[in-house]
Amino acid sequence: MFRKLVRNKKAIDTIMATLLMVVIVVAASAMVFVYATGLFGALMRPPNFQKEALSLEFSNFGPVNPTYNVTLYLRNTGTVPITLTSYYVKDASGNQYAKNPWTGLSITPTALGQPQILISACGCNNTGTPFTYQTGYSYTITMLSSRGSQFQFSAVRYS
Repeated sequence: MFRKLVRNKKAIDTIMATLLMVVIVVAASAMVFVYATGLFGALMRPPNFQKEALSLEFSNFGPVNPTYNVTLYLRNTGTVPITLTSYYVKDASGNQYAKNPWTGLSITPTALGQPQILISACGCNNTGTPFTYQTGYSYTITMLSSRGSQFQFSAVRYS
């Protein structure tokens, strides 16, 4: 009987097809299980309502030295205090100046903070090329918080 089964090619094809179907179903089931477990795990986490947000209300170059100093008036519109830890300034030519780490300031929710963004060649935790704020040019200022949030603002020196 076994010899008949071995000689019968149709029986071997049927067995191989059945085994192949079982392997495909097991693999598909495993993929669905992994996907569903990850999805349900993400859905079961409690939402995080703490949000860091800053808005630029005004910028002022100077008054002491407007070529190296800009003061930003930032309002904390988020729900948690924000501690600023570093900043990067980029000019229109692509020159970048960074202060990292920076002893910035903490701004509580709804409060107004006034960080001074200085560009100088003092060599104290600075990287990049110091440049001067030129009249009529726009500067992109990127600030980082202690929680890793990034805030980007644009300031133009008019006079």
